[in-house]
Amino acid sequence: MDKSFSPNGDSALRRQSNRSIPTRRESGPLRWVMGVLAALMVFLLIAPLAALIIHTITSSVGVPATLIERPLFQAAFLSLTTTSISTLLVIALGTPLAYVFARYRFPFKSVLSTLVELPIVMPPVVAGLALLMAFGRRGIFGGLLEQIGVTLPFTTAAVILAQIFVASPFYIRAAQTRFAALPRELEQAASIDGASDWQIFRNIILPLSWQALTVGLILAWARALGEFGATILFAGSLPGRTQTMPLLVYGALERDINAALWAGLVLIVLAIIALAAARWLAKRIGEGDEDEADPLS
Repeated sequence: MDKSFSPNGDSALRRQSNRSIPTRRESGPLRWVMGVLAALMVFLLIAPLAALIIHTITSSVGVPATLIERPLFQAAFLSLTTTSISTLLVIALGTPLAYVFARYRFPFKSVLSTLVELPIVMPPVVAGLALLMAFGRRGIFGGLLEQIGVTLPFTTAAVILAQIFVASPFYIRAAQTRFAALPRELEQAASIDGASDWQIFRNIILPLSWQALTVGLILAWARALGEFGATILFAGSLPGRTQTMPLLVYGALERDINAALWAGLVLIVLAIIALAAARWLAKRIGEGDEDEADPLS
């Protein structure tokens, strides 16, 4: 095959073309305006985090004993456990849904897609109220669940369900966009060679979509980790059972600002570690795609 028409040749030509084009540097008023506005945005995003960290380290009197005895570890363990379970469920259920939205045509598709993405902009408290109206004891499905011995409100399962409800649209949206952007020529070529639909999905679509799926997963996990409003309304704040890290921060704030500061700091550290690991993984996946010379990356 002619290298200029192969994925490797196409990727090499694009990189060579990019290197041959000189980089234009803005000068004058535009550069200053953009720089000042960008600096202001950075300040608004970083200043609160920096203030929390500095105030916790310099002004507090140390980690409260009442916080580190049990509640902090319980809440951290519960947050990590529930977000891990909800993330796995988002992958298992959200990936097929994103694929259906990206590839199939059916009645009311745009309406359903809008409803699926609605939790992104829905107030968290309204999300919790909606979950209560659906799965609470007096909800539409609450009676049916109670007949089979299942009670969701104020349980760990309610925490997981709330996290899935508010976080899954981030993953579904990213996956749907990537699935829709993949060229059908690769799939058609594999089909001609005798590959089944499942083999095409497993060996072509998923490998070419890993980077976008990872990004969506990062957003979904981060949203689940920080979930508060829907959880406190649908699951409550029971220590060791439904009290996640955000709920611990809120509960500690009412009693001891020092405890709230340290709990918030721990939550920030957990988020930073997780996001750094996910970004590293996404970078490795991107490097792998480039080594394979995916022309879509």
